Amino acid sequence: MNKYDVIVIGGGHAGTEACLASARCGSKTLLVTQNFETVGQMSCNPSIGGIGKGHLAKEVDALGGVMARAADAAGIHFRILNRKKGPAVWATRSQADRALYKSFIQMQIKQQTNLDYVDGEVVDLIIEKDAIKGVQLKNNEIIKCKNIILTAGTFLSGVIHVGNKSFSAGRLGEDASNKLADRMRDLDLMMGRLKTGTPPRLDGRTINFDDMIVQPGDEPRPVFSFMGKSSDHPDQVNCFIARTNEETHQLIRDSLKKSPLFNGVITGKGPRYCPSIEDKVTRFSEKNSHQIFLEPEGLNTNLIYPNGISTSLPEEDQENFIRSIAGLEKVKIEKYGYAIEYDFFDPRGLTSFLENKKVSGLFMAGQINGTTGYEEAASQGIVAGINASLKAQDKQKWTPLREDSYIGVMIDDLITQGAPEPYRMFTSRAEHRLFLREDNADQRLTKLGWELGSVNKERYDFFQKKLDMIEDETEKLRDLKFLQEGKQIYASDYLKRPNTSYTDLSRLCPEYRLTDISIGQNCAVNIKYEGYIARQKVEISRNKKDEELSLPEKINYEKITALSIEARENLSIARPQNLRQASRVPGVTPAAISILKVQIKAIKNNKEIARDGA
Repeated sequence: MNKYDVIVIGGGHAGTEACLASARCGSKTLLVTQNFETVGQMSCNPSIGGIGKGHLAKEVDALGGVMARAADAAGIHFRILNRKKGPAVWATRSQADRALYKSFIQMQIKQQTNLDYVDGEVVDLIIEKDAIKGVQLKNNEIIKCKNIILTAGTFLSGVIHVGNKSFSAGRLGEDASNKLADRMRDLDLMMGRLKTGTPPRLDGRTINFDDMIVQPGDEPRPVFSFMGKSSDHPDQVNCFIARTNEETHQLIRDSLKKSPLFNGVITGKGPRYCPSIEDKVTRFSEKNSHQIFLEPEGLNTNLIYPNGISTSLPEEDQENFIRSIAGLEKVKIEKYGYAIEYDFFDPRGLTSFLENKKVSGLFMAGQINGTTGYEEAASQGIVAGINASLKAQDKQKWTPLREDSYIGVMIDDLITQGAPEPYRMFTSRAEHRLFLREDNADQRLTKLGWELGSVNKERYDFFQKKLDMIEDETEKLRDLKFLQEGKQIYASDYLKRPNTSYTDLSRLCPEYRLTDISIGQNCAVNIKYEGYIARQKVEISRNKKDEELSLPEKINYEKITALSIEARENLSIARPQNLRQASRVPGVTPAAISILKVQIKAIKNNKEIARDGA
């Protein structure tokens, strides 16, 4: 009988990062997936990054993850979003060749030491005294382990809906994990239903692109991985923009009675920020047009992904409204859009390590925690993988912090606020955006990743060399002076001005030799915002005082009658570890925090009061 330190269930974006991280950290790891050929599959849009999401992908890369390197190896269209705004919200996005991306991920798994994989379906978890001991496969094989990472995506009791048709599936063409879902319900964990959807896939040979706006990629091309180069990229292609019209909207409105989203068939909550076209037409009735981004799915396929028209209408109705759009009048639909409902677990039932509070050794990551998106899944996967490995080795587990990363922001949001709807990352969710930028993700996290074991020596040495270059270039910029408007000015003072950039120095001071552009831009941003960043660090230091005020694990919030009913209920579910976490629990006001401070003091100083409140 085989025995592993960590078993990862599911080979999506969360599962792949989880198993690779666990193995890199030195734990004997097994990936169990229904079909290895689908590992690394981009089941929806073949793209990585975007607003907030690009930050997550960069942070996963900084911790030694694979997503950004796969995006570079497969990216066929790269852009930096939010260019007109400040660098804190610049966001890298790449359109990927679906086949190349999947192939890269699978290659990394096959080459990773300490990592095995097996095709199989987990139907049972072996649990003794509320602790994980192993899994049972469909073929009755028992595999023992110390820890499990469940990354089942949309497979737990997954149901696909297209018009009036509904059928069990984890993804189109793949079986749902119904037996495992039943087993999870037996554990009496907090569960619910969510839904997501996908648009139809179009045959690019039947599209008139002349009637659309061309959207070229950026030049020079950005890269995702801190170790990446634009020469890693395959051939580049254009994307295109089309628009719906009033005829389109009327056709959709006429079909709503056949939509499972509107006739009561679907009960799960869908993503607010990635709604179906049915939702858009209904919720934004004042708009007579919506953008559609037509994005190629690869270099060796004619499939086009029409981003912006996710739908679960019947096939005939999908064809009718799509063909009302300029350029798509004669389009052939290769795959119809659909919605999928699935089980998820309330993330308030997790610790900040992504370990279940009721079952020791059961870690969870990805969509089953109430998130949506590849990047959100991958970020949870790498955290769960690191922590499951650390636990297996009896080492101290790691909590990503809000002030250190967007990953920390996301996990803290999830475990304190839950997921009343599918959670998506945005830069607006972070309090310290000037510090949490894409360009400095490695400076924030790579040393930590090295200490945790998830970053290898090659990456760490590369990072150290980069730090030396940043230090040298910053010193040069502080010493450099040039003549402007008859006055000598330091380059560092110039860069602090609005609308100035590092590349401007080549024009203003031709004798100054620009270094690596990414290094120079990083230095320039640090100089430009150093005053604001310094203030954010002071605020971070002040916030840590609340972190030090830990809340007793078994405190009985129901007995603290000075708190509102809402606060008591939500605190009882979330069970925050400290006052800072408690402050983000819904219903917990500043007054409630004051009450909790009094309670903490009382518990520390008076055991009798502690019994009343604990």
